[in-house]
Amino acid sequence: QVQLVESGGGLVQAGGSLRLSCAASGINFSVYNMGWYRQAPGKERELVASITRGDSTNYADPVKGRFTISRDNAKNTVYLQMNSLNTEDTAVYYCNAVFRLLGVERTYWGQGTQVTVSS
Repeated sequence: QVQLVESGGGLVQAGGSLRLSCAASGINFSVYNMGWYRQAPGKERELVASITRGDSTNYADPVKGRFTISRDNAKNTVYLQMNSLNTEDTAVYYCNAVFRLLGVERTYWGQGTQVTVSS
């Protein structure tokens, strides 16, 4: 059974920091590309940051320079360090795992963790 379990969300004041974690089980974590998405009320889910199995990273423009994605394959965990948070970052944050090879694709999602930034 595949599980992606996010943690680390919460309430923080603007300008503060949070570190999200996503612990994966039931998959060969090291071969998956991992990502963090977020969904604010009334908005579509959007990509925040991603990291490939080769450790290449990609960030959405609104979070560049403030957020850092990283992974620890030994712990089957992906992290999102979020600094200089602002109220626009308020959303439910979801962990995503994707595997694609030779026409085979597997995608998994976590249950989400709420991040609320107060002004």
